[in-house]
Amino acid sequence: MSPIKETLDNIVVQMSQVILGKELQIRLVLTGLMARGHVLIEDVPGVGKTILAHVLARVLGLSFQRIQFTSDLLPADIIGVSIYDKEVGQFKFHVGPIFSQMVLADEVNRATPKTQSALLEAMGEHQVTVEGETRLLPEPFFVLATQNPLHQIGTFPLPESQLDRFMMRLALGYPNHQTERALLKGRDRREMIADLEPIVTVQDILDIQNAVPQVHVAEALIDYLQAILEHSRQSPRYRVGLSPRAGLAILHCAQAWAVMQGRDYVVPEDVQMVLPGVIGHRLAAMAEQQNTQALVNQLLEEVAIP
Repeated sequence: MSPIKETLDNIVVQMSQVILGKELQIRLVLTGLMARGHVLIEDVPGVGKTILAHVLARVLGLSFQRIQFTSDLLPADIIGVSIYDKEVGQFKFHVGPIFSQMVLADEVNRATPKTQSALLEAMGEHQVTVEGETRLLPEPFFVLATQNPLHQIGTFPLPESQLDRFMMRLALGYPNHQTERALLKGRDRREMIADLEPIVTVQDILDIQNAVPQVHVAEALIDYLQAILEHSRQSPRYRVGLSPRAGLAILHCAQAWAVMQGRDYVVPEDVQMVLPGVIGHRLAAMAEQQNTQALVNQLLEEVAIP
């Protein structure tokens, strides 16, 4: 077993003690972090989205800030603001919660589009520009956002440009019968978070992130990925095809998933594993009623592995 795989397995085990029955989702969130992306979790309130974020930050030992998105939240509340300091006779910049290694953007679609857009530069370039000055964000920098289903009252749809900044979109879903019974009979989840200790250092995380691009990708795998992209653009089933950025996201996530499996090369199964999370918010079918998994299954059936 590779040292990185052993480390990641330990992280999953620790998190799974609090987040019951969601090992796949935990691994996919870690995949997004390892690939230097950001993750959006869309689901109904009360299924554990916020607790997952707290547990992840605690186990990884990252500096953590939670931003509660509401309709009256302003961009300055996220980025920061300059305040005049009488003692020195000049304005002093007070950093906002975005200057953390991990940021939970909670219920991100309850804020207005103007406020949502305050995250764009930070997520895309790991920096923010305030009053003409560019300020770098800490490394690693990871945004885990949650949003409620769009049919719920008081939500603003995320613009496509904002959605595209998220490398993956996931759903937790309701627990199964056995898991829910364990939740009902067990300790309070928030009390359990307080008992968790970091099991990796920030440098360990950076080392893992640096290892992901070194994972070998064969020419035949690139052919497979390009065939998926081209099919999405040419098929009459889809309104808009996958962009080059989507292709890079699939590739980087597949490399990260391979690392999690203890391999230094990518296989087609890695691509298929991460595909639902990467393209679900990017690929729209002509038939509105089709769900994400059906779309992905259709795409995989129609594109042969070289």
